[in-house]
Amino acid sequence: MIGVIATLPIQDKKMDEAIDLIKELMVDVAKEEGTLSYTMNRDKAKPNTIVILERYQDKAALDYHSATPHFKAFFKGIGAFLAGKPEISVMEEIHSIR
Repeated sequence: MIGVIATLPIQDKKMDEAIDLIKELMVDVAKEEGTLSYTMNRDKAKPNTIVILERYQDKAALDYHSATPHFKAFFKGIGAFLAGKPEISVMEEIHSIR
């Protein structure tokens, strides 16, 4: 399994628009084969930061997600709301419990 943590710093007064854009993306992400989970979260310590937690079946599923037209459109559009550079961490899952 592959995990991704995407940390997105959002501009003041742009949070609602950013959330709406991410929700639109998530509609299409839910249809991707190999995407196991995709959640949008707000960092309590940094309220202008959205953290997206992603889990993929394998690297091929992550690569597919990154190449989709809906992700490319999202990535282009989210730039208008960012307050800085996003931080993306890609991890290999070693062990999990359910």
